[in-house]
Amino acid sequence: MQGSAISFNSKPVLAPIHTDKCYYSRRGCGNSGLVAAKFDRVRPWTATLRSYKGGAGGVRIVSSKSKWRGHSCDIYETAPRSLWRDTFHKPSCFRSYQRRQGFDVKKFNPGLFVERSSFQILTHNFDIPNFRVHAPCATAGQNEPHVASTALSGGVTEEQGLDESDLQIDRAEFERFLRTEIPSHPKLHRGQLKNGLRYLILPNKVPPNRFEAHMEVHVGSIDEEDDEQGIAHMIEHVAFLGSKKREKLLGTGARSNAYTDFHHTVFHIHSPTSTKDSDGDLLPVVLDALKEIAFHPKFLASRVEKERKAILSELQMMNTIEYRVDCQLLQHLHSENKLSQRFPIGLEDQIKRWDADKIRKFHERCYFPANATLYIVGDISDIPETVRQIEQVFVQTGAEVEAPSSPAPNAFDAMASFLVPKLSIGLSSNFSSEKSPVSAEQPKNQKKERLAIRPPVQHSWCIPGTYAGTKLPQIFKHELLQNFSINMFCKIPVRKVRTYGDLRNVLMKRIFLSALHFRINTRYQTSNPPFTSVELDHSDSGREGCTVTTLTMTAEPQNWRNAVRVAVQEVRRLKEFGVTKGELARYLDALLKDSEQLAAMIDNISSVDNLDFIMESDALGHTVMDQQQGHESLLAVAGTVTLEEVNSVGAEVLKFISDYGNPSAPPPAAIVACVPKYVHVDGVGETEFKIEPEEVLAAIDDGLREPIEAEPELEIPKELVSAQQLLGLQLQRNPSFISVDKEKETLKVYDEDTGIVQRLLSNGIPINYKISKNEANSGVMRLIVGGGRAAEISEANGSVIVGVRTLSEGGRVGNFSREQVELFCVNNLINCSLESTEEFICMEFRFTLRDNGMRAAFQLLHMVLEHSVWLEEAFDRAKQLYLSYYRSIPKSLERSTAHKLMLAMLDGDERFVEPTPHSLQQLNLERVKDAVMSQFISGNMEVSIVGDFSEEDIESCILEYLGTVRETKASERTQDYRPIIFRPYTSNLQHQEVFLKDTDERACAYIAGPAPNRWGFSFDGKNLLESLNSSPSTVEEKQGDAPVIGNAAQGKLPSHPLFFAITMGLLQEIINSRLFTTVRDSLGLTYDVSFELKLFDRLNFGWYVISVTSTPGKVHKAVDACKNVLRGLYSNRIAPRELDRARRTLLMRHEAEIKSNAYWLGLMAHLQAASVPKKDISCIKDLTSLYEEATIEDVYIAYDHLKTDENSLFSCIGIAGTPSGDIATASVVDDEVVDDLQNMVPSGRGSSTMTRPTT
Repeated sequence: MQGSAISFNSKPVLAPIHTDKCYYSRRGCGNSGLVAAKFDRVRPWTATLRSYKGGAGGVRIVSSKSKWRGHSCDIYETAPRSLWRDTFHKPSCFRSYQRRQGFDVKKFNPGLFVERSSFQILTHNFDIPNFRVHAPCATAGQNEPHVASTALSGGVTEEQGLDESDLQIDRAEFERFLRTEIPSHPKLHRGQLKNGLRYLILPNKVPPNRFEAHMEVHVGSIDEEDDEQGIAHMIEHVAFLGSKKREKLLGTGARSNAYTDFHHTVFHIHSPTSTKDSDGDLLPVVLDALKEIAFHPKFLASRVEKERKAILSELQMMNTIEYRVDCQLLQHLHSENKLSQRFPIGLEDQIKRWDADKIRKFHERCYFPANATLYIVGDISDIPETVRQIEQVFVQTGAEVEAPSSPAPNAFDAMASFLVPKLSIGLSSNFSSEKSPVSAEQPKNQKKERLAIRPPVQHSWCIPGTYAGTKLPQIFKHELLQNFSINMFCKIPVRKVRTYGDLRNVLMKRIFLSALHFRINTRYQTSNPPFTSVELDHSDSGREGCTVTTLTMTAEPQNWRNAVRVAVQEVRRLKEFGVTKGELARYLDALLKDSEQLAAMIDNISSVDNLDFIMESDALGHTVMDQQQGHESLLAVAGTVTLEEVNSVGAEVLKFISDYGNPSAPPPAAIVACVPKYVHVDGVGETEFKIEPEEVLAAIDDGLREPIEAEPELEIPKELVSAQQLLGLQLQRNPSFISVDKEKETLKVYDEDTGIVQRLLSNGIPINYKISKNEANSGVMRLIVGGGRAAEISEANGSVIVGVRTLSEGGRVGNFSREQVELFCVNNLINCSLESTEEFICMEFRFTLRDNGMRAAFQLLHMVLEHSVWLEEAFDRAKQLYLSYYRSIPKSLERSTAHKLMLAMLDGDERFVEPTPHSLQQLNLERVKDAVMSQFISGNMEVSIVGDFSEEDIESCILEYLGTVRETKASERTQDYRPIIFRPYTSNLQHQEVFLKDTDERACAYIAGPAPNRWGFSFDGKNLLESLNSSPSTVEEKQGDAPVIGNAAQGKLPSHPLFFAITMGLLQEIINSRLFTTVRDSLGLTYDVSFELKLFDRLNFGWYVISVTSTPGKVHKAVDACKNVLRGLYSNRIAPRELDRARRTLLMRHEAEIKSNAYWLGLMAHLQAASVPKKDISCIKDLTSLYEEATIEDVYIAYDHLKTDENSLFSCIGIAGTPSGDIATASVVDDEVVDDLQNMVPSGRGSSTMTRPTT
């Protein structure tokens, strides 16, 4: 949500528009699937139902697997929508590990216009499985029992339609086909050394000249004894940060990190294959570092103490209310086994006690080659040479405890067995029920084998016929919770996807669960729907060793009964009546199209995405296929799917809800409600929220008794703009291209180096496009409108952000309903997002180039610009959402601290924080509509497109759909910009504190101050670049340490428009590195500290922010230490190696991203924007050379324009805990009375299953 972020600008130097989507759902897990790939909307799958109040969307397969990186690794991530991005909705202490491989059809923050995948359908249904099928040839190698990605899709093309003459195979042969194993990845090489170390190698050319090396040790928190809780995580820290060989890689452009979960400890390094300074291949150097980290760490007392402090800080930092909710869910879901007691972060009292000897003994017990797997994915051409290098580095490791030389027939079965324990009686299992005894005093000469079942994780499966009476719901109350949420869980064994029958089963479940999203949308389009969100998730968890189905309902506390009733009712409706023929056709074809798109991108999937997928698939025991194999396999089974079977398979998934209480139905594993302790009641204030388990059961029973009817079919438009309408517009408006450069009268500007074409339409809309083959058969398009929240007038604070949300919530264009528009996107594979930032309104489309997908995307953009529909109900929902969001600020330590700092620094300017209830109540539909549409002036808009299209096709779409948009002149629409002011020094506002009452102690702080914008304009109106080039080339010493630097640099950079963007980026890397080394590593005052810059394009200012987490007892020292680092760049001058490292890091990120269409959109932004006059094609062409040319003196020039003196610097410290007598809780929001519209607190169990990365 714009205006709610706590993350600070970490975008690339030329990618000013935030392209990530802000979703409400954060429940996550690792994912598996059926093809080794990821393409935006793939992995994981979750069927999600939400009302408009929770957002909107279409069918979407999202990639929600979040990868945490090191402190200096995120500069090239896309920019947050505002200063305070709500990253703390996801507990920031643990890696936001995504548990779910499932079925994901979500409703998202921006409403209708959100990223989603979409598709179409088959023409034949078959009632009997008697027909010819084509199965791809298997390429299974030795010991390959594992599977593929959730990136799969399913469907059938018209050519596959089979008539009676094709039905030649009898049922027995069909059954044999279903039992046939699906093919395994042809390029995936597996092997095992004599010492038991297993390795996997996958050549992958994206990004070029780089590779991923991950050492996965099969030990985690589940292996810890009662007095060792957290010791695996401690070893991860000590081994990783204590490695000298890893440190030597830092100057090469390599990035590294580590994490721990229930069953694994993973050390990973992302490295170039070679560097200019290295003599040869870097792979042996990286492998040697991993060997030292995993098998030969030095448990020095000094390092143990450093990491003890860091982990204790991490433990407090991650203990957000979201994390505590996750823990509650896991404790009740897995109450019968150790998963409920062994959270990887550990226990504070035990962490404080361990000495180096205790830690070393655990390492000796569990960390050895036979208990590890090495994964290498990247630009590797010589497999035999890679194998030789692995053997050379690791063959002697663990020789004294060598594993048996003859491995089991399936080398990876043991790894799967510890994740899927022995099944209950009545379910088949090929795993031993015996625990592998592991002694801490194991003799040195004893042969060690992989810890197959380390202590056994026995699950109580939810199996029909095991009902043992009603199990009362568990209720978790806390004063920091904002909303009511309830989760109903069902837990079953993981079904490994190894045969065509397994794949077919997954496909049918996906089709069935995909229908839920649209159904809930169709029925609950009111200003005050009964729930905030309803989500149904069915997914595999490699980290928990089971498949979990979860129904999650979120609502305002006063509406909780209706939310439960409606959710149960909708699940019953789907289970009883099933999907319709139209839904089957729609979603089956949609999945197949998505699969085909992935197959087309087989050579464009990044190494890290392939690697993540392979690791999760191995953990689940699935067979790994490449993208082409996955698509062919899906084609082989798609035509066999029938409506009856889809509904039968899907109904089994839902029975634990739809037949709740029936002895023949699967009993829920747990029902857990997480509720606020107090709620706001108008005219009364804070009142205790009361709820009993029996009331929850009564609400479920109401849903079971509610009458239901079958789902009606919905008519879906084939086009939004008919050929006849288009012809009329062309005759009326006569679209054409006009001169881009009026002086040269050039109709088309083409740059050979970048391939970028610049055009200008006769209605005044500038166009940039680039033909790119990087992502086959796909394209992206972005509309940027200048203005954003900065254009809000004082009488209408919040009008732009609420207006954009209103447009998104409504989702209607012309005479088409929201549902019709959504399904139009589904059928044409369109993902769309709409958002507002501080200085822009942005609309982005992702589309396929098959079946006129690009033309459909242009039609949708045309309709939004010409025929947007503004609805009163959508406005009500948008306003209520922001009212709720504002009221939730005091219950978040990070948000309340950030909010207070921003108000102090920007003199109370509401345009950079959430609008207040008072401001929201002043708004009406006409006011927000005018605030948004007044920015849609032809000359104030710019459209950029990148994709695998032809020049003829793209220019045809541009002329027909953008050229026919009505021209809007600036005289008709005016913008009133209020000046933006940094508050002058005010003693009581410069340094503030916020106290949050909580049961547990935590602390955080933000330090901020003014900076120039991307183009060298300062907040006081100075053109710094102009001053820089007119000043003498001198370096004079001031009194003290700080020199005054003039134009000491020579060459192109000092006069280039990107001077400050380049040097500020390098400065950010250098300061981040120093903060980590000093505040975190040397002083032990924090676990997490970062320096980020917000560099605007249109607004003539920027800011920097240091974010630091700590303990209440150390946070003030941490703030002082951060200030010392920030101000200490003259007393401790920047070394050449620091600049080289920063330069190499940024250049390698640029090289890694340059093959991405979305990255090119960022590079092309503002090329023709009048509000960003300094941006031209040289800013793209010269980027690499500018980084290479930058000097230490250049960086100091940038540093001198950060305001770091005590009069300019603002700070705010937030402390959570039990208040003492002399502490008063600080109020950060107005005490005015508004409707208590509670904000959603995401629910799930993702964050508690994995530790945050070490750096």
